[in-house]
Amino acid sequence: MTRVTVNTGWVNQAACGSIDPEALFAEDLAQQTIKVLCTTCPVRIECLAHALDNRIDHGVWGGMTERERRMLLRRRPSVTSWHREFHKARTERARLPKAV
Repeated sequence: MTRVTVNTGWVNQAACGSIDPEALFAEDLAQQTIKVLCTTCPVRIECLAHALDNRIDHGVWGGMTERERRMLLRRRPSVTSWHREFHKARTERARLPKAV
């Protein structure tokens, strides 16, 4: 499997940058608190792509738990670069006509 190296400069902009890093590796219901923080994060997609591309199997990344990421990876085994996949989706969405 080919690993994608992605610029991680986005880390400095993460909403979780000011919390205890151990909190990102919470379990069970405590993960839900971290996931809520992720909804406000300006770099959530970059974080999620990083975790998926690098098969990080612990903690909450980009608003998804390790279990949720495993399910996504199983559903979409043909994706070789989540960073590229998310970028492509953003580009396609930007081309859609705006609703009135």
